[in-house]
Amino acid sequence: MLQPNDLPLVCLPLELPPAAAAELIAFLHELADALERHYGAELKRHYDVIDRARREIDSDDAPF
Repeated sequence: MLQPNDLPLVCLPLELPPAAAAELIAFLHELADALERHYGAELKRHYDVIDRARREIDSDDAPF
């Protein structure tokens, strides 16, 4: 299993032309969108479990 220090570091260039920076950011947005579309069902299930657990905790704390 990967540990936090096993992950690769992201090295960004210090001097990136504005057009290149815009292209990089657009690419990263497209990548994030593709990941959300691909893993959308898994994300929904994950957050549904968290939401149910939070509601159960909140209902246990109710005074009556």
